Amino acid sequence: MSEAEPGDRSRTILLIGASRGLGHAMAAEFLRKGWNVVGTVRGGGTRTLLHDLADEHRDRVGIETLDITEPDEIAALRGRLAGRQFDMLFVNAGTTNNETETIGEVTTDEFIRVMVTNALSPMRVIETLEDLVSPDGLIGVMSSGQGSVANNTSGMREVYRGSKAALNQYMRCYAARHAAGARPMALMAPGWVRTELGGPDARLTIEESIPNLVNVLFAKQNRPGLEYLDYLGRTVPW
Repeated sequence: MSEAEPGDRSRTILLIGASRGLGHAMAAEFLRKGWNVVGTVRGGGTRTLLHDLADEHRDRVGIETLDITEPDEIAALRGRLAGRQFDMLFVNAGTTNNETETIGEVTTDEFIRVMVTNALSPMRVIETLEDLVSPDGLIGVMSSGQGSVANNTSGMREVYRGSKAALNQYMRCYAARHAAGARPMALMAPGWVRTELGGPDARLTIEESIPNLVNVLFAKQNRPGLEYLDYLGRTVPW
């Protein structure tokens, strides 16, 4: 598959975690590239930036509610989307914790919260929704450069790093189970971006990261198998 031309609205991405930050920016970029977007937000009725996009593109944006840490909500979303087929599934939802907290200091509850949100829940989403994606459609997950074991020479953000490294390992297991297929799969490292999660000191703006990241996903559509890539398309060492 190639990038959709402006005005070609036949392709649709299912974007998990699209209410704000990187997810919202991805939704806006896919729309700009001519794709349709079905994006998820957490329940509660709070208006999000994705709702603003839906107002601007009423025939091209659908909004679903999902808390990825709740298996029943994942199953319910699967039921609501039954009969649909998507050209791409991308799981963006994630969380962080106190970056100075070491693995010896973190409470068990906080460790579980980060690991369930960043490692277990994205894989549950993929395992549950994979059959909604066309056989050669891309499945992607927002990882992080901090998930790279080889590149970890500075420490810090230990719990977050561990959760993203676990996510990478679980995606490699998933890819190994599906090695005979033609599906492209991607773990994406967006760079350190100034968002609520990334913080005000981050090196990149959303505008410097996300348009490039989306272009990398478009290029990856033609390459089956799993790759761990950054927002400029460079391979990140495991």
